Amino acid sequence: MFRTALRNVFAHKARLLMTAFAVMLGVTFITGSLVYGDSLNQATTAQATDGYERIAVNVAAEADPANGGRPGNLDAHTATALAKLPGVAAAAGRVDGFAAVADRDGKPLGNGKDAQGGNFAPAADGKDPAYRFTEGSGPTGKDTIALDEATAAKGGYRVGDTVRVGTNKGASSYTLSGIFRTDGTKLPAGGSLTLFAGATAQKFFLEPGRYQNIELTATPGADVTQLLSRVESVLPKGTSAVTGARLAQIKANLATSGTSTMSQILVGFAAVALFVATFLISNTFTMLVARRTRELALMRAVGATREQVRRILLTESLLVGAIASVAGLAVGTGVAALLQTLFADTPAAPLVLTPTTVIISMLVGTLLPMVAAWLPIRRAMAIPPVAALSAAEHTAPARPGSLRSGLSAALVLTGTAAVVYGALTTGKDARTVIGLGAAIALTGTIGLIPLLSRPVVALFRPLLTRLAPVHGDLAVRNTVRDPRRTGATAAALAIALTLASGLSVLGASATQYLDRATTHALGADYVVKSAGGQRMTPATATPLKKLAGATYSPLNQSTGYRLGGSESVLTGVDPATIGKLLRYDVVEGSLDNLAKGQIAVADFKAEQAGWHVGQTLPLERQNDQRGSLTIGAIYQADEQSDLMPSITAPDSLVARYDSTPSTAGILVATDGGPGRAALAGVTHALGDNPTLSVLDQADIRAQDSRGIGDQLNVFYALVSMALVIAALGIANTLAMSVLERRKELGTLRALGLDRAGVTRMIRLEALLLGALGATLGTVMGVFLGWALGRTLQANVAGYELVLPWGRLALTILIALAGSLLASLWPARRAAHVDIPAATAAQ
Repeated sequence: MFRTALRNVFAHKARLLMTAFAVMLGVTFITGSLVYGDSLNQATTAQATDGYERIAVNVAAEADPANGGRPGNLDAHTATALAKLPGVAAAAGRVDGFAAVADRDGKPLGNGKDAQGGNFAPAADGKDPAYRFTEGSGPTGKDTIALDEATAAKGGYRVGDTVRVGTNKGASSYTLSGIFRTDGTKLPAGGSLTLFAGATAQKFFLEPGRYQNIELTATPGADVTQLLSRVESVLPKGTSAVTGARLAQIKANLATSGTSTMSQILVGFAAVALFVATFLISNTFTMLVARRTRELALMRAVGATREQVRRILLTESLLVGAIASVAGLAVGTGVAALLQTLFADTPAAPLVLTPTTVIISMLVGTLLPMVAAWLPIRRAMAIPPVAALSAAEHTAPARPGSLRSGLSAALVLTGTAAVVYGALTTGKDARTVIGLGAAIALTGTIGLIPLLSRPVVALFRPLLTRLAPVHGDLAVRNTVRDPRRTGATAAALAIALTLASGLSVLGASATQYLDRATTHALGADYVVKSAGGQRMTPATATPLKKLAGATYSPLNQSTGYRLGGSESVLTGVDPATIGKLLRYDVVEGSLDNLAKGQIAVADFKAEQAGWHVGQTLPLERQNDQRGSLTIGAIYQADEQSDLMPSITAPDSLVARYDSTPSTAGILVATDGGPGRAALAGVTHALGDNPTLSVLDQADIRAQDSRGIGDQLNVFYALVSMALVIAALGIANTLAMSVLERRKELGTLRALGLDRAGVTRMIRLEALLLGALGATLGTVMGVFLGWALGRTLQANVAGYELVLPWGRLALTILIALAGSLLASLWPARRAAHVDIPAATAAQ
């Protein structure tokens, strides 16, 4: 049986090529996902733990509430005492914090939130073991710094250059004394690291004479466990110690916690691609078995049992899957390497191909064709040999009253009802209900597509017959000739279009919401924010007083209030200018009441607390301050907005209760409006400080929507794999159809239909298949996008459904173009049919 199966595989290799390619693509996807995920985890772990082997014990200072939450109790005296312990070779005190490096245009270099600063702590030999200098030396004076190699290269800096660096204490210019390399303990991926002299770093990041942690290096042969015990016995209060190995393990767990999410997303889309490939494989084996009905019947007539024939066919599918899996395993490893190149901000490392990945990929690739081929084989084995010998092909047309159709209709109704219920209730588990309902409805729709093919294709018939009367009519008739085959082919495309359309609807709706939430209320030309998310104070805005023609107001947030019994955050603004900088849609009262010492409240906050204009509310603060505030206005606001406060108060009122509010941003408007000169003026007035970002409205819009856009691009790229497999299904279906219709095609050619006409007919068939799948997929995708969007509306005020007609149309055009491209080879084969041989075939 194995020899027979192997001979049949080679005998039908051209027909099985598309099936093997589909399996290979699916295995490629899942192999690439697993290899990339394993490689990313290993690389992230290696980077996060790099360098901890040189640290025997790390002593850290705990936060001191009495000192503003800053770490304390570690000083030079402690470091000296620890260095004298038996087994300690050296003790290096460390401090670190936020430090942004400016490029030659004054803009921050690298990722702002990962812009780090630290201290150079030389040992007795004048070297710091944490850093390996490639040029120059470590900083020794208050006016010198050193930069990591990558940051220096990005900025084009060499030793001796002047570099502007900003910290939370301000910005200054320094002389670059050296360029270094370091390990993962100091430099995060994609970040920058600036080294200052010890006293300078302490002044910027902590306080003079204090350290955040002390790294202990052990002498050769020292027992780390015993050393840890000695260290713990002499530690001052408010400090803790941990071994370098344990610290490395903690860092590795933190570093890899986020990488699993990307791996899961990739594997999820790989599963979708494999699901789509199942339709292609099943369709191919359905056509192959139908073509070989007489051959299989003859085998049974000469003595082969039904079970033996079934084993031969299943072995054929197993061989195809095994060969394709090996190819997919190799190509998938290359795809993982390509992903590493595309995601350049992730740490680079050798590819990791584990035995688990090989086993999973091979099992999936070999079992999938067998599962997909089981039903066609079962149908073929149900045909008696005598009946099979007397017919060329047996098809089971879809009937409205069949059990399959009834069950599919029930699934569609049940799934649709679940989706609608989840969308309308928007409860805690609404998205889970929608997800399950969508899966049920999609499964039912796949079963109903053979029935839906006739009415949907009929919608396009008038257009086709008008454009090409003869060829269009023939294409329509051929498309609906075998509804099940047509449905299985279109189902793969429908699944891909469902995902693409749903993502488009959600993405467009979320983008519009973010655009409204971020810039709709903004009347200022610029918003000044911290480049690294560090704390700004009202004093940050003080230099803007010197900027001619500028109107500004800081947003000074103050927390810890109970206002009228409700937890509240007050945002202090300049009452004289805020009306020009933020667009308050006042629904009750007047914003002018801010100048009278009253507050303005967002409508959602007032509704939640039951407040109204003119109401006086008792105020309590965590430091036992008491007072009362009067509501002077209520305005419309989005609860998720980063700019529009929930409670707006005059800055003088906030200063009465809080001497150190945190400034969330600074709104600035200039006389001439936004422009290059205005931007340079604001930046220069703020001291050319790279820790501050001056953003115009376009920058804010791009910054807030970048995350959604990046994620959608990744998802679209993944969905494209399913589209490719669906296009292969169309090509395979048309190719097999051409083989089955050789006599018919030869007759048409003999009756006068030229090669161009045959080519046009096959291409129109492909377009009909693509239109069927695209129509059903787009409708289902929009429906699911609406349902999922409804679950957001309860928690996200202002979220509205947006139908991106342009993007939906583009997706449909891509699907049709892919269908047309898939028809090129089958159309060419059909056009070159040998007329005498085809008409003489039985």
